[in-house]
This record gives sequence, structure tokens and C-alpha cells, in this order.
Amino acid sequence: MIVGQSHDAGQKVTERIQHFKKCIKFIHQCRLHGGGCLVHCLAGVSRSTTIVVAYLMTVTTYGWEDCLNAVKAVRSYADPNLGFQQQLQEYEMTLLTEYRLWLQQEFGKNPFNDQDKVGKLLSERAQKMSLRETQNLWINQPDTGYILPHKAYGGRSRWTN
Repeated sequence: MIVGQSHDAGQKVTERIQHFKKCIKFIHQCRLHGGGCLVHCLAGVSRSTTIVVAYLMTVTTYGWEDCLNAVKAVRSYADPNLGFQQQLQEYEMTLLTEYRLWLQQEFGKNPFNDQDKVGKLLSERAQKMSLRETQNLWINQPDTGYILPHKAYGGRSRWTN
């Protein structure tokens, strides 16, 4: 499945998070059929993270910030830009309850232990962050930011010859 995702401040909430439902359905179907699902974007930082966080929000009772922290526990580079963070916040405030109900009606009881797994990831991340602060490992190592793989946007700059 290929999804084009962008952020336009003039769009309505439902237009901005229109892809969430089909992505959530696709991911859930893959899992129910015993498979996995690779969710990726150009750098694996913003768009793909947003979709995974929206899925976790839907299959658990956690909000967007907790789900984002759970993702960061296993992928430290995960850091949606402010526009995508706003989409997650809007999703939580508007459609999340409806989508949780829809997912349960569509597929029945969730057979996965997602609630506990996300909770465990949050605990692990909190311990890691506490240890980082205790050992002063946080100095010059921001937890957030766009740390992109080498040549993530191509090999040449359009500003150089």
C-alpha cells in the first residue's frame, strides 16, 4: 500500500488525517493474518512514525504522546515534525474514540497484547531517560531532532555544482 501524506494548515481535520483509517486497517489485517508490516517514508522520522503512532493509539488506550514515546523506545530517530504532531493531537481529540470502536466492530477483540507491550516500552524508555540524566549522557545529545541517514535526500545539493 502506498500513501501520500502531506500537511496543509488550510485542510480540515478529517482531510489531514484521512489516511489514518486505511493505514490502521492495513496494519491490523497484516498482523491478524500472522504477518508483519513495514511502515516507511523517506527518512523514517516523521511520516512513518505518525502512522505507527496513530495505529498504537487506536489499539491501546494510550494517547499520542505516550505512543510516540513507546515508538522512540525502539526507534530513537522517530520524531514527527510539528505538523504531524498536530495531526496526532487532532486525531486524539476528534476521531480516536470512533476509530477504536470501528476497529473492534470490524475485527473483533484485539488478540494482541498491545496495551501491555506499549506500557512496557514506556517503562523502559523512562528508565533509559532517567539513567541518561543521572549519568549526564543527555549533554550535547538531544532526544529530539532530525537525525537523518547519510544522503537521505539524495547525493547532491541543488545549490552546488
